[in-house]
Amino acid sequence: MSERISFEDQIQKNKIKSFILIAVIFAFFIILGYIISAVLDPSFFFIIMIFATIFSLIYVWLGYYYSDKIALSSVRAKPASQTEHRQLYHSAEGISIASGLPMPKLYVMESEEINAFASGRDPKHAVICFTTGAIKKLSKHELEGVMAHEMSHIANYDIRFMTLTAVLIGMISILAQLFLRSLWFSNLDGDNRDGRVQIFLIILGIVFAILAPIVAQLVSFAISRKREYAADASGVKFTRYPKGLADALRKIKNEHVPESERKHITAKAMAPLFISDPFKKKIQNMFSTHPPIDDRIKKLEMM
Repeated sequence: MSERISFEDQIQKNKIKSFILIAVIFAFFIILGYIISAVLDPSFFFIIMIFATIFSLIYVWLGYYYSDKIALSSVRAKPASQTEHRQLYHSAEGISIASGLPMPKLYVMESEEINAFASGRDPKHAVICFTTGAIKKLSKHELEGVMAHEMSHIANYDIRFMTLTAVLIGMISILAQLFLRSLWFSNLDGDNRDGRVQIFLIILGIVFAILAPIVAQLVSFAISRKREYAADASGVKFTRYPKGLADALRKIKNEHVPESERKHITAKAMAPLFISDPFKKKIQNMFSTHPPIDDRIKKLEMM
C-alpha cells in the first residue's frame, strides 16, 4: 500500500518552495546591481535602479489591477448563464461555502478542450472561466474538483504572488538592458592593472546581464509549477475528495481533440493561469508552466 500524504503538508511545502524561489530571483537582482555598481559610477547605477523599479512597478500594477478584464478579453469569454450552466454555479456555490471565499464571477469560453482558469487581484474581484468542453465532458465531482483548484488559486493569492514575480523579472530585464546599452558610452581609462580589472568586471557584467533574465524566467516557471501543486492540495482541502480532481486531470491527459476543432485563442502569456497547459506540450521540462499531469494525479491519489 502506498504511503499517504497530507494535503496540509503539500500546501505548506509548496508555499515554502515558492518563497525560496522568489528569494532566488531577488538575489539575482541584487547581484546584477552589485556588478553594475562596480563597473559604472555608483550614482548612475542608483538612477538606473530607481528607473527600473518605477517602470516595472507601474507596468505590472496596471496588468495586476485589470488582470481579470485582460484575461477574459483575451479568450473572448462570456458570462455564464445560471440556467444553461446550472451545475457550474452549483459547484462554485458549494466550494464558496466550504472555503469561506466570496462567490466568484463565472465565465465561459468557447473551446472543445477541458480547461479552466482563475484571475482577479483578490477574492472580492475574482473571476473563474471554464471552457465549454470542460462543462460538457466533466462529471459533477470532476467539475467540483476543478472549481476547487481554481478557487484555491484565489484563496492563495496566486495572482498577487505571480505579479510580484513579474515585477522582479521586469526589474532584472530592464536593469540588464540599460547596463548593456550604457557600455557604449563608458570608457576604460586607468593604468594596466585597473584596466584589466575593469575589463573583467565588464565581461562578468555582460555575461550576468544576458543570463540573469533567462534564469529569472526559468525560476518563475518553477514557481508556477509549485503554485499548481499547492492549488491541487488546497482543492482537496475544500472538497475532501481528491478523486474528483484526479479524474478530471486524467480526462485532460487522455482527451484527443482534433486539430480542426481546436481554437487556440489563448495567448502564451495566459498559459500559466490555466489548470493545464493549453498548448499541450508533449515534453515537460524547465520551460513548462505546469508540472506533469501524471505526477499531479499520483499525489492526489496519495491524499
